[in-house]
Amino acid sequence: MTKAKQPSEKALRRAIVETALEMSQSGLSPGRSGNVSARWKDGMLITPSGRRYEDTAPEDIAFVAGDGSVAGGKFKPSTEWHFHLAAYRARPDRHAVIHTHSMHATVLACAHQPIPAFHYMVAAAGGSDIPCVPYATFGTEALAQHVAAGLKARDACLMANHGQIAIGVSLSHALELAFEVEALSEQYYKVLTLGKAQLLSESEMDDVLNRFKSYGRNAE
Repeated sequence: MTKAKQPSEKALRRAIVETALEMSQSGLSPGRSGNVSARWKDGMLITPSGRRYEDTAPEDIAFVAGDGSVAGGKFKPSTEWHFHLAAYRARPDRHAVIHTHSMHATVLACAHQPIPAFHYMVAAAGGSDIPCVPYATFGTEALAQHVAAGLKARDACLMANHGQIAIGVSLSHALELAFEVEALSEQYYKVLTLGKAQLLSESEMDDVLNRFKSYGRNAE
């Protein structure tokens, strides 16, 4: 199998803007909340801080080097660049990070409630649960360390009193997972209104995870 050609910087900047717009306009992350990044060279390209996505152009996307230094640009990178960079260090096999304040994921995060194996699609995040990492102030190294730990063996996690993060091999994969995490969060929240969730066994989730290794491969 031939290795996929890496997009140009211009194409990647445009894709980040398009992904951020879809995230915002779909309601996955309201207003100026959330942020989007993609691995680039030794660091990443990331949405700028506090800027409306509708007003963001490809040239407004900021570059943060692997050592955390920021090259001169029109706008500062998102204040959450620390945990994006930490995610790339923790998962060298993933190349895109999406952070949202989606409604139901944020509700569970504010209750410090991880998502257990109540539904087999929880395995879409790479394991038998979607963890909720501890709270730390936004934009801090402490939060970055919590996120790195949460994503070490998962492609998504909730952030206590904050929101959700999804990672992927590409922007489209990460965004798709972010939508899936929000759907699962809403489903789990509604299950909890009926009482205790009936969870799938560890062996069943292991079987699902094995099946997911080839799921959708023909559609790539």
